[in-house]
Amino acid sequence: MKELKPYHVLFFVLGVMLVLSPVVYFMPEEGVNIGGATINFMTKDDFLHPKKQENADVDDIFSSIDTSMNATTPPKPLIKHQNGSNGNMGAPGGGSYEVESVVDLLMSDAGKENLYRFFESLSGAASRQERISILHYGDSQIEGDRITGFVRERIQNQFGGNGPGMIPATNVYDTYAFNQSYSENFKRYTCFGGARLSNSKYGAMASASRFTPEYKLETENTIDSLELTEQTAWIEVGPSNRARSRARSFNNVKMHYNSCIAPTMLRVYQDGNIIHEDSLIMDGGQHTVHLSFPSTPSKLKFEFKGKISPNVCAFSLEGDYGVQVSNIGMRGSSGTIWGAMNHGVLATMYREANTKLVIMQFGGNSVPSFKDSTSVRNFASYFKSQINMVKRLNPGAMVIVIGPSDMSKLDEGIYNTYPLLPYCVDRMIAATKESGGAYWNLYAGMGGYNSMPAWVEKGMAGSDYIHFSGAGSKFAAQMFYNAIMVEYNTWKGN
Repeated sequence: MKELKPYHVLFFVLGVMLVLSPVVYFMPEEGVNIGGATINFMTKDDFLHPKKQENADVDDIFSSIDTSMNATTPPKPLIKHQNGSNGNMGAPGGGSYEVESVVDLLMSDAGKENLYRFFESLSGAASRQERISILHYGDSQIEGDRITGFVRERIQNQFGGNGPGMIPATNVYDTYAFNQSYSENFKRYTCFGGARLSNSKYGAMASASRFTPEYKLETENTIDSLELTEQTAWIEVGPSNRARSRARSFNNVKMHYNSCIAPTMLRVYQDGNIIHEDSLIMDGGQHTVHLSFPSTPSKLKFEFKGKISPNVCAFSLEGDYGVQVSNIGMRGSSGTIWGAMNHGVLATMYREANTKLVIMQFGGNSVPSFKDSTSVRNFASYFKSQINMVKRLNPGAMVIVIGPSDMSKLDEGIYNTYPLLPYCVDRMIAATKESGGAYWNLYAGMGGYNSMPAWVEKGMAGSDYIHFSGAGSKFAAQMFYNAIMVEYNTWKGN
């Protein structure tokens, strides 16, 4: 084999450049059509004046927000009951809520009236020793308690409450808010992708789990004719040492279930000892098993025995009173799922949780699929119907919509905001106002057009130019919390 000399490589490179020079010089901006296919290549202008990444200026945004609450809290629970539950876990920590907002909530007069009604419930929950719930629905931007966890800690510290609130029956996302494990025969069903329930009784978490397939019983004797084998399954839940202080402490544990149509025995173990034993109610309806403890319990094992599984919808980890803030992450969802769920079960769970605010954080999964302005308007119209559906299921509850963040599309080596994203934000704002809700503009809060590359550069977002990093999630959560508290201060007359 002939040995390559350095000048051989040099001549080869120069030869390639010589051959490609006419192509670069004469290549039109729109490319060349050959056999119905468009061929693009570097043009003369691209060579002489290469494109540069343009980032929004976000320095003022990051310097304007107090992030002192972003620090990891010590592993010691704030409240610890030693002598049995006296109903007092949930007292607020207090402190100032004087803040400034980067981007204010956008709403109509009807929306402001609904928001102020929520503030009335929020401010009085501790003094009335009442539990109220905030449910935060969203796509992958919030999964694993991102954004929600920070907002929860601030709200519970200010207004009272403990625990992470409702959690999935079987969690599939990494989270620091709680610990959970389950037997292999439990299968997860969701209304937003993957395996689905034929009866659509997912409940407030939009997911449920079963340890057997669904069966339809025509008579009481059908179960014998199916020749099913009794199965044992289990789910363990407990506090996490990685959780924020308020989420780490709770003394009320609830198990939500429905569709129990065959004998099912439930045993609850703590430290290997049975602390509760009961037969689940077999009427197929929505029910709750409620256990109360003098202080935060160690890991609890819920063991089920039966031939046909009920739908286990969720667990709730709560204090005695105050605000419960639940994270309901739905990877890949566009937020148009409420029509796919049984409304009777949903309304029951919303009512039992005393739901006063529903946060709907969506839009990001739809942005890449928009083809034209008509597709954006169709999405916004359908999303408006979802807001109205949530309001019908929660009479009197407030809805806050958080729209998509800035998202970048790679084009010729340059990251730019998706073309129809700003229009999507405008349409979602209009839909939210018309529905009597409030809109918080995350896109504007980040800095608007081409702000995502700047957030990536600062380590506040990931290399996919879509999702926030851990630090970015906390910062976005702080901005959102500040927007709520600015309105709260106005309501209080400060």
